[in-house]
Amino acid sequence: MKTPDSATPRILIADDQPDVREALRLMLKGEEYQIEAVPSPERVLGALEEQDFDVLLMDLNYTRDTTSGEEGLELLSQVQKLDSMLPVVVMTAWGSVEVAVEAMRRGARDFIQKPWENARLLTILRTQIELGQALRRGQRLEAENRLLRAQGSPTLIAKSTAMQPILQLIAQVGPSDANVLITGEHGTGKEVIARTLHALSPRASTPMVIVNAGGLSEGVFESELFGHVKGAFTDAKMDRVGRFELADKGTLFLDEIANVPLNQQAKLLRVLETGEMERVGSSKTRRVDVRLISATNADIGTEVSAGRFREDLLFRLNTVEIHLPPLRERREDIPLLATHFLRQYSERYRKTVNGFDGAALQVIKDHPWPGNVREMDHAVERSVLLAQGNLVKASDLGLRQIRESTTRLEEMSLEDVECLLIRKALSRFDGNVSQAAQALGLSRSGLYRRLQKYGL
Repeated sequence: MKTPDSATPRILIADDQPDVREALRLMLKGEEYQIEAVPSPERVLGALEEQDFDVLLMDLNYTRDTTSGEEGLELLSQVQKLDSMLPVVVMTAWGSVEVAVEAMRRGARDFIQKPWENARLLTILRTQIELGQALRRGQRLEAENRLLRAQGSPTLIAKSTAMQPILQLIAQVGPSDANVLITGEHGTGKEVIARTLHALSPRASTPMVIVNAGGLSEGVFESELFGHVKGAFTDAKMDRVGRFELADKGTLFLDEIANVPLNQQAKLLRVLETGEMERVGSSKTRRVDVRLISATNADIGTEVSAGRFREDLLFRLNTVEIHLPPLRERREDIPLLATHFLRQYSERYRKTVNGFDGAALQVIKDHPWPGNVREMDHAVERSVLLAQGNLVKASDLGLRQIRESTTRLEEMSLEDVECLLIRKALSRFDGNVSQAAQALGLSRSGLYRRLQKYGL
């Protein structure tokens, strides 16, 4: 198999309809991708034998059988034999969504229905290209799972005293099917813990589906989790599978669980108690086997006391609770994490950056890190991009400048001021997003969007 000379991501498109191939070409034309489009499963296999691709976007129905998806599923199996690390995104305009779900169970990374939404398809492709590149660098989750089992404990960057009980608890709970509630300030690495628990479990070879419950409005929450049938509401133009079904036999990670609307919590509780659910607009009961891992940075006990969160639901969620300390309480890990991110981004951006100079390392050690590990990740990524030599300088990190510029607001951009105020609010309330949002006059979801925007 030939490796492409260019670093530009390559996308292989497979669809038997010329107009679909052309529409995808036009959509992706301005995205700086190299595109190859083929009309048949045979041409897909031929293309994969000749060169590498970063992602395969393939239809599930071809000329031999235009409705069942069986031809696409056969192709998927053959693709997996040729290149098991190639991310595959499937698309279909026919039949039941269950065919796409079956494709995911057979190894596809995601699916989209025709007619597609351009923004959603672009997001899926970008995500899968990034994941695929990580897989080819040996950072695939399956390889980490084998390493975890070989070492007998999770490979987390956590040498500090504060993290040792956490590692022990993860090692004990990971191999079970117990529901786990992960608590801690925003950015402390709750998703990393969830992925490690999944990797250590008997479900490691099955999907782990991630949902940011804090980012779902009440109007779409039920449809997102349980799915809907065509005609269930005004915009329900086709059947849609929910996240619980996608995670069947695997793990569902619900981030920001405290933000689930109170009137939806009973439906979530029922699924956890019985394993049964219905899609919106359907009376057909479906059974799912899901291990639920949830996370929140809220004081969920306070939410229960205030009547905003059901106590019986909490009991179902926190069979085991894992509380992650903020980065300021595990300062021994700060240099280790910084070095880890430095290596990661040096490799990703193909830059020879070997370390931090003395001043940069001191800034890293002294910074309060109100955004915790996520903030460090973002700061080190920025520093690698800006570094002019082999070592990161303090100015590359963009941390000291933020602290020193507080008396020169007139010299800052509107985004810099907003980022500064968010950092200060988080620091003042020890990372509590609810209190910081209230102080800033924002909703929790509004603050979350800004945290993602600024990498905090």
